[in-house]
Amino acid sequence: MTYNEKIDLDDGTSIPALGLGTWLIDDADAAQAVEDAVSVGYRHVDTAQAYGNEAGVGAGIRRCGVPREELFVTTKVAAENKSYDSAAASIDESLARLGLDRVDLLIIHSPQPWAEFRADDNHYYAENLEVWRAMEDARAAGKARSIGVSNFLVDDLKNIIDNGRVRPAVNQVLAHVGNTPFELIDFCTGNDVAVEAYSPVAHGAILNDDEVLAVAAAYGVSVPQLCIRYILQLGLVALPKTANRSHMEQNAALDFTISEDDMARLRAVKPLESYGEHSFFPVFSTQLG
Repeated sequence: MTYNEKIDLDDGTSIPALGLGTWLIDDADAAQAVEDAVSVGYRHVDTAQAYGNEAGVGAGIRRCGVPREELFVTTKVAAENKSYDSAAASIDESLARLGLDRVDLLIIHSPQPWAEFRADDNHYYAENLEVWRAMEDARAAGKARSIGVSNFLVDDLKNIIDNGRVRPAVNQVLAHVGNTPFELIDFCTGNDVAVEAYSPVAHGAILNDDEVLAVAAAYGVSVPQLCIRYILQLGLVALPKTANRSHMEQNAALDFTISEDDMARLRAVKPLESYGEHSFFPVFSTQLG
């Protein structure tokens, strides 16, 4: 049975707690991936301007046979768009590529452009407020039901919370066994900002961890199933990425509960030393201890 719980957002909407991540899925393959996910039972699909696959994702949404109102679609304003005008124009371009009149969640992809991610302590506070204003206006115009952020640290979030008209509905961050930012999560939940976890299986880098393998074996589940369930039991949204239908089915088969003792054991798993082939991406190359 596909996991179908939802999390209520502060703005009165709700978000499916399990979604399909689409980073590194080619545009040509994205439509089939979305159709497969929806047929398996997923109702939440996450894309971004930077992924280059909005057109494919939108085609899959339109072709999947499930009414649009039953689906939750997210896209993200590219990290390099740091002005009101560029953000506003990019939102309209995203909707055109998706072939949709609105998205359910619109996110600022990063507080800094990727080339400057976490560098020189430049938070782009003023610029992010301009992007946020464009997103607030898009929400008011019906182009997005909810708006949020991604990869924002506490100070980045405070800037939006203190100065924006609308509180961020979510903060989408890297979170998985071996790298769970508990202080940031606590700040978000304390300020009614839901947390989404991308790469909940660490892009496969956690698959051979002896501790995680032992816990998974005790439950008779795969490491990805265990890692996704861990994220969900923390109260976060999980966004595992795959274009493989059998993996989608397995990732959504989560009819088990991790005990409190095993949750504590997973919380204590040592940080990863490398994300392997994915370490080229700023998030994966700079957040390791």
